[in-house]
Formats: sequence, structure tokens, C-alpha cells
Amino acid sequence: MNVSLLDQIPLWGILPLSMVLCLLAVEIGYRLGTWRFQKAVGEKVEPVAAMVASVLGLLAFMLAFTFGMAANRFDERRRVVLEEANSIGTTYLRSSLLPEPQRTQAAELLRAYTTRRARYIEEYKFDKALEASAELHPQLWSQANAAAQQDLSSIMTGLFVQSLNETIDLHARRVFVGLRSRVPLILWLTLGCLTSLGMGSIGYQAGLSGTHRSPEMLALAVAFSSVLFLIVDLDRGHEGLLTVNQQAMTDLANMMESGTFPRAETPQR
Repeated sequence: MNVSLLDQIPLWGILPLSMVLCLLAVEIGYRLGTWRFQKAVGEKVEPVAAMVASVLGLLAFMLAFTFGMAANRFDERRRVVLEEANSIGTTYLRSSLLPEPQRTQAAELLRAYTTRRARYIEEYKFDKALEASAELHPQLWSQANAAAQQDLSSIMTGLFVQSLNETIDLHARRVFVGLRSRVPLILWLTLGCLTSLGMGSIGYQAGLSGTHRSPEMLALAVAFSSVLFLIVDLDRGHEGLLTVNQQAMTDLANMMESGTFPRAETPQR
């Protein structure tokens, strides 16, 4: 799995940690603004307010950009699960077009492949799911190769090889979008810096104007922290409140195991 530095922080700790950092930035900015209000002469609130608005606008842009990136990859994860399930189902159907003994052996391997992937992913055992795939892919390809050697001009075997190749390709794509395609660390660092600057600027403006701490500062901290938490949750497709539904793969595995999955008949020559 692709583990970033941010993954070292548990998901449940992201929201309170973000709130603490936001409130800390507001407090530091407020105290600095209060000190400037008491010591500095001639600094006006209006130009500072314009600069604060600029920083918050840039922060909003970065939040929207990062959220869009994470949301697009989340949608891609959901889409590839369905595509892989459909591809495995097609490969399973076409395995009945193979000659014996490859027909039975390929079907058994595909059932084991689907069942293991569905179970391991539901249990968040991604390393075992990858190991199972790496173990069964060569065995499935060996069955396809053996069937092709029996009749090099067989259209039925060619159809099976085509769907098996697509299944293997979709597995690689799913691994990439599910585990390795993540929001870059540089974006997280930029987002963290802009959030700290934005919240600190709000506190500074409040202190410079000579006002007391407003409850709205807490509301802003909660709002920004909630959005940050949502982005992190979307980026971690393997855990959290927003996880990819694996029901398509589970249903396929159940149909294969129960024998209710429709099977094509081998045409008579």
C-alpha cells in the first residue's frame, strides 16, 4: 500500500487535531493583533481586512481544488469495482467454452479469486488480497495458455483469453486508483499552511480592531476542520465514513459459490 506521512495520523484524530490547530492559529493571530493594536500607530483595520479576505479566498480555492481531486478519485474507485466484477463475471462465463480439463480448473480458480478478493477487501486485508491476486493470475493464464495450445485457431479460447486479459488489466487499474493514487503530500502541506495563515489572519484582524474573541471563530474552526476531515476521508478509500461499496464483487462471489451464476454451454462440434 501507498502510505503517506498523513496516514500515520488515525482518521478519528484528524478532526480534533485540525480544530486544535485552527484555534491555536486564531489565538496566536489574535494576541499578535492585540499587541499591534496597543503598540503600533497608524495601522488600519480596512487594509488588513482586504488581505484577510484574499488569504481566505485562496484557501477556499485550494480546498475546492483538493476536494475535487479526492472526490474524482473516490468516484473512480467505485466505478472500477463494478467494471472488475463485470469483467470477472464475463471471464467466468467464457471459461465454460474451454475444453476440459481447463474448463473446470479455470472456473475453480476464478471462484477462488473472486471469493478471496471480496473477503479480504471487506476485512481491510489489502496485502492478502494483493498476494492472492499475484498467486492466481499466473495460474489462470496457464490454463488459458494450455487451452490455446490444444487448438490455436479456437475462437472460444480467444474470447476467454481476451476477457482474462481485461480482468488482469482492471486489477492493476484498481490497485492504482485504490491504493496508490492519492492526494500528493505537497498539496496537504500547502493546504495546512494556508489554513493556518487564514485562521491566524482572522484572529489578527479581530485583535487589531480591539474586539473581544467572537464565538464565530470557533464556528470557523469547526467548518474548516470538517472540510479537511472530509477530504482526508475521501482520500483514504480503504477506511473511514466514505468507503467504496464492494457489494458488486460480493454478489458475484456469492453467485459463483452457490452455483446460481449462469453458465454457457460448450457448443457441439
